Amino acid sequence: METGSNPSSSSATAMSNPGWPTIDGPLGLSEEESVAYARRFFRFGFCLLPWLWALNCFYFWPVLLRSRSFPRLRPYVVGSAAGFMVFTVLLSSWALTFIIGGKHLFGHVWDELVMYNVADKLGLTGWS
Repeated sequence: METGSNPSSSSATAMSNPGWPTIDGPLGLSEEESVAYARRFFRFGFCLLPWLWALNCFYFWPVLLRSRSFPRLRPYVVGSAAGFMVFTVLLSSWALTFIIGGKHLFGHVWDELVMYNVADKLGLTGWS
């Protein structure tokens, strides 16, 4: 048995060396390019493109997993995760309001809100 191979020292080395900032490892972007892309995705997410926040979280997943790695990149990725979560909660609550509430929640206004009877309103169906 070798005395030089200590499993705890290899895990300490892995923690001190954060690896790569992207999910594609050595084939991915450098840290400088990663910061530029993460910043762009984060900013364009505010232009009603929250799927870019989700893409930012997915592509820079290693940054989310390791809290002390890539300090210049982490604020953009964590901000994207928070923005996407807020967007998801808002969209889900809006959708659930209409799905669960429906006519019981909105009353007679419901007929004006729904889109499934537009053809009937415009006389586009042949059975009126």
